Amino acid sequence: MFRQLVWLAAFSLIAAVSLPPRSQAASAFEIDAGVRATLDKFFYEIPGARDLADKSVGILVFPSVVKAGFGFGGEYGEGALLIRGQTAEYYNTLSASFGFQLGVQERSVIIMFMTHTALEQFRSTAGWKVGIDGSIAIITLGVGGSIDTDKITSPVVGFIVDPKGLMYNLTLEGSKITRIYR
Repeated sequence: MFRQLVWLAAFSLIAAVSLPPRSQAASAFEIDAGVRATLDKFFYEIPGARDLADKSVGILVFPSVVKAGFGFGGEYGEGALLIRGQTAEYYNTLSASFGFQLGVQERSVIIMFMTHTALEQFRSTAGWKVGIDGSIAIITLGVGGSIDTDKITSPVVGFIVDPKGLMYNLTLEGSKITRIYR
């Protein structure tokens, strides 16, 4: 009986995290406000971030990606793709995982497309899967570190930020990014 209860709880948690009801989806205004606040904080806290953003052809920002797990886990977030500083499209990110995990974590994800080819490949793929349809070079910095824009050569770079700052040794592998039509 206890085992069935654990499985039911795990399944319920996955369903709650992975499949949020459409009625709770953020509005375009809410997403845009979160994107601007996330970028402002990122530019303020990380020297060189604004210079790198200025060199990019597109920036995909997920202000809040919530990950929860109890054996099984999932994460979900909504964000916007900015081109020349303007919102072009809205997206969500979704992933599921299995393994030892317990708890809830919130983070922000910023993905910069450094070439037109990389951006167009992303935009033309329905349900872009990180690691399959394209790879993202995750940039990590030490405390007080800055971004050297001359050393970044990857066509797609990503940053994972938590409320305490840039996070280390994280991956976006397995995440599926899908366009939201509003």
